[in-house]
Amino acid sequence: MTKKQAAKSPRTRLDPEAVVRAALELLDDKGADAVSIRGIADRLGVRMNTVLWHAKTKQRLLELMADAIAADVRLDGLPEPWEERVRELAHRYRRALLGYRDGAAIVTGIYAAEPATLRFADTMIEALLDGGLPEREAAWACWSVVYFLLGLVQEEQASPVADGNRFTKTLASGGYPALARVAAHLEETSFDGRFDYGLSLILRSLREEAAARGVSRD
Repeated sequence: MTKKQAAKSPRTRLDPEAVVRAALELLDDKGADAVSIRGIADRLGVRMNTVLWHAKTKQRLLELMADAIAADVRLDGLPEPWEERVRELAHRYRRALLGYRDGAAIVTGIYAAEPATLRFADTMIEALLDGGLPEREAAWACWSVVYFLLGLVQEEQASPVADGNRFTKTLASGGYPALARVAAHLEETSFDGRFDYGLSLILRSLREEAAARGVSRD
């Protein structure tokens, strides 16, 4: 029996986990805009009130979905050096987001103070603290890394519908000379390369910050 069949089976025990699983399957099938309490109820073959009993609100459902995506990030087998640890965590989170259609769109803007999300944040902040960053800088650096990867993954997942021709024609008007000079690079779709570049910039800044304080550790 497939996961989709299990979600629709009347014998499936309906609990918050089953609701979230059905929501993620709906996300993969139809995208973020299709995720709704009604859509999940239809998928499970139950009333909307039954779904609301377990998910409470649409906002709560999104929090649980975001945490389920974070739960796909493995936290074992990480490198010991703090910088490599942060880099690996960021790559693993990116892969988890890309594992779901519109995964970044679901997570962006959601404050999911849930177990898997908190474990991920705790592991990353531990690495940043191990690198010698003060507590405030470690907390803000964690935000910076996560916000960067969410933004880039959201663009990556939306890229098939991007209107590149319109962008090119607009620059050809001559009104944006600086953008026109770098247009070829802006149109590159190597998201792997862009991700590594941006992450390296953040990590270099953090490394220099820690070194300036004379407390950087491997």
